[in-house]
Amino acid sequence: MSFFLCTFAQVLRKMKVLRTNEQIDIRQWKTLTRESRTGTWFQSPAAYNFFASFPKFLTPFVFALTHNEILRAVCVGFVTRETAVKQLFTRRAIILGGPALADDCSQDEVEELMTAVRSKLQSQAIYIETRNFNDYSPWREAFEKSGFAYRKHLNFHVDCTLDIKGCLSDNRKRQLNKSTALINENVNEAEINEWYSILVELYRTKVKTPLWPIEFFLEAYRQRIAQFMLVQHNGHIIGGSMVVTDGKCVYEWFECGLNMVYKEQYPSVKATYAGMEWAKAHGCNRYDMMGAGEPNVPYGVRDFKSEFGGELVEHGRFLCVCKPLLYQLGVLGVKMLKF
Repeated sequence: MSFFLCTFAQVLRKMKVLRTNEQIDIRQWKTLTRESRTGTWFQSPAAYNFFASFPKFLTPFVFALTHNEILRAVCVGFVTRETAVKQLFTRRAIILGGPALADDCSQDEVEELMTAVRSKLQSQAIYIETRNFNDYSPWREAFEKSGFAYRKHLNFHVDCTLDIKGCLSDNRKRQLNKSTALINENVNEAEINEWYSILVELYRTKVKTPLWPIEFFLEAYRQRIAQFMLVQHNGHIIGGSMVVTDGKCVYEWFECGLNMVYKEQYPSVKATYAGMEWAKAHGCNRYDMMGAGEPNVPYGVRDFKSEFGGELVEHGRFLCVCKPLLYQLGVLGVKMLKF
């Protein structure tokens, strides 16, 4: 027994959690996010540097775990907040995509990483949440041991190696054939501003959750972080999407359209399908729709996304509530806003 404890302690000593981007070997970081089954653009050095561009409303963080100097896992995210009084109820740490783990990562390694994440962030955030884009079921026990509870959440993955138009519902094919709106991929800042005004209205009237200021989207354009698919009709922007890619997958981060005003043009349908076409043209295997709500809860967005031929997956989220009272008040506040 004492030999086992000694051996286990030696293993732990060979593990090291790194907490700043300067400490992490950039080449290993890029390789891990590129080659891991759970690696996404959101866990890359590029994503961390992009989040760091907005100190007024985002505080980025990165945790990495090495074993014998080899990078085994990395967790990139940000603490986001609003200003003034709202900040008290909106401080949340979001890990988009979930951490990038070596495919053979052990339970001990994942537990060590996520325990460090919880320990460091619990004083800064009301809650910490991983929004998983891949399957983390092999490490669920490690997440739970480190204080993260599993929550079911759905998503759609579109296989871009297939005939994407052939996989659409008949309704979507009809809408695309009927629409005369054009897709503009070579956008400028004025057009992004026009599209953003549509997005703001969507969040104000339907989504009813905080939206980042226009600087976030313009900087994504300036840094060439994102690709914009803007839908034009008669010289006006009537919808569009903003996507990012890691070369393996394209992620539909934001999408909106004046669907009720331009009913015959189907701007949201055009925008999403344009992203799928762009993914296929650039050799990406998957188009990730980044969320389709909770199972068994009616959700119009899920109904919309279901007709694009994707696979409905349930990779869920891991949630660590750091401040239960403020969390419950925040949940209540969001529910009241949505009425």
